[in-house]
This record gives sequence, C-alpha cells and structure tokens, in this order.
Amino acid sequence: MNNNKIPLSVLDLIPIGEGFNITQAIENSTRLAQRVEEFGFTRYWVAEHHNFPGIASAATSVVLSYIGAKTQKIRIGSGGIMLPNHSPLVIAEQFGTLESLYPNRVDLGLGRAPGTDRQTMMALRRDTNNEDFPLMLQYLQYYLSDEAGKKGIKAIPGYGLDIPIWLLGSSTFSAQLAAQKGLPFVFASHFAPDLMDDAIRIYQENFKPSSQLKEPYVMVCINIVCANTNEEAQYLATTELQKFLYLQRGDQGLLPKPTEDMNSLWEEWEEHGIRHKTRESIWGTPEVVKERLESLIERTGADEIMVNSMIHDPDKRIKSYELISKVWL
Repeated sequence: MNNNKIPLSVLDLIPIGEGFNITQAIENSTRLAQRVEEFGFTRYWVAEHHNFPGIASAATSVVLSYIGAKTQKIRIGSGGIMLPNHSPLVIAEQFGTLESLYPNRVDLGLGRAPGTDRQTMMALRRDTNNEDFPLMLQYLQYYLSDEAGKKGIKAIPGYGLDIPIWLLGSSTFSAQLAAQKGLPFVFASHFAPDLMDDAIRIYQENFKPSSQLKEPYVMVCINIVCANTNEEAQYLATTELQKFLYLQRGDQGLLPKPTEDMNSLWEEWEEHGIRHKTRESIWGTPEVVKERLESLIERTGADEIMVNSMIHDPDKRIKSYELISKVWL
C-alpha cells in the first residue's frame, strides 16, 4: 500500500484543559496548527460547539481566521459548522470572507446536529421549526454560486468563490444526502463508530457526480494518541476515556489530566460502553498507529483520515502528531 496516496488531516475542538484558560487554549491550538502544517498534514479543521466548558471553538469562523493568519498553506476549515444554528447567508458571508483572506485554503464542513444541548440550541436559534437541512444546504450552495451574483440577495464576500462543501455525519442521513448532492463525506468515527460501515457503503453506492466532485470521496475521523511507548500512549489516552465517561454522566468539564487508574473512576458497565464507543481509537507507538491506520483504510476504503487527539498536555499532543507524520507522511 502506498501510504502517500492517503492524506492525513487534523480535527481540533480547541480543548480547554485542566489548568489552562481560554486564551491559552486558543494559543495551544494555534501552535498545533503551525506544527502540523510543518509535519505535512493536509487540513486543520475546527468544530462548532456551544456551552461546553472544555471547548473554546463556539465562534468557529473567528478562530479559523486567527489560525489562518498564523499559518501559511495548510487548509483551514470547519468540522463542522452546525448549519441549523445559522442563517445560510451568514455562513456564506463568513466563509466567503475567510476564502477572500486565505484564497484556496478554506473548506466548509457542515453538520446538522446542534452541537449542544436543547436549551442552548433554543438560545442560538430564532426559529427552531425551520430545520430542513437539505433546503438550508441548497440555499447555502446558491449563495456561494456564480448564479447568486446575477440577481437578488448576494453574499458579499461569498458568491462565486467555489468554496468546497463537505457533509459530516455520524449516521446514514448525511451519507445519503452527500451522495445525492455529489459532495465529499466525512464520518465521525471518533465519537460514534456504530454506523460507519453502513454510512460509507450507502454513500459510495448512491453517489452522483457533481460540479464539485466527480467520484465519491470519504474521510474518516478517528481519535489517535501516539507516543514513543505503548505504555505512555495508553496513559495519555486516559484523558480521552475520562472525557467520554464524564460526558456520559452529563458532566461537561475541562479536558482532564491523564490518570494511572481508570478503574477507580468508572463502574464496570460504564467501562463496557466507553470501550465500545472508542473501539476505533488508536493508542500506541508509531508502528502500532501505522498498522491500525492501514487496516482502517483497507476496511473502509477511506480516501483521507482526519485525526483528533484528546491529549491534555499541549506539547505531548504536538508530539503525537509529529510521530504519526514520521511514519505516514
């Protein structure tokens, strides 16, 4: 297998770790973006979340603009913008502005989940009844098209800029829609791996070519923790395990420090559920990561892998990406 044909990219939630404030979290993520650019990763994407004490990426396009200014060539984008939270025209304007500032570097990944709890969703939206995601997507595509420049309401900046749109999903709905629209598809195996195989199969079998994309293109997002020894990787990965544990309990705190003893934190039934949810996660040495990545690509036919690393220490997080790049890129 020629690994060089399969690009690697980065998903970052702008995590606020225990012992860090929001300003430090954004600076840590900016430094990560600069380093993964050096390492040869293709994209650096930020995900929209709201009302999460441990995540600083609520104003996604603002963060992307800052990181775009601090990097040179890596593609920057959303993984994703939760479109039902916004007017399609506003997103067209925001990403039109990003594309104008950083030409040919911007990706617009879209999700249809709220990225938050129901109460916060109500605070974000003026009208929660108007949630036809395919229709919102159609409007957004129109506002970014050449056609939009000829009449009526225009996204300025935005219209005619040909910004690549990606659909993100953890179920088969977005897979079906991405296939129908001829858009690239990203599956969220990093938190919801159950429907991965079904979603990818549905997408590939039903894909219709479009002006943006002639053939199906699948990106799979997974969690990876890479270190010089398996023992260190397993230790660092306890941050990820704790995060899933606390989320399951409804506790949305800061990104926790690793622990020597997960068994003191969870019940047996909790461990079973979280091991199931993180079964696509890869924790280990560069050799282990390489082998598991090759297996994942063979199994899914993925055209690209997006890596999320829930590592508390910012330097160890950068080191994880560096080690991955050395065996892959």
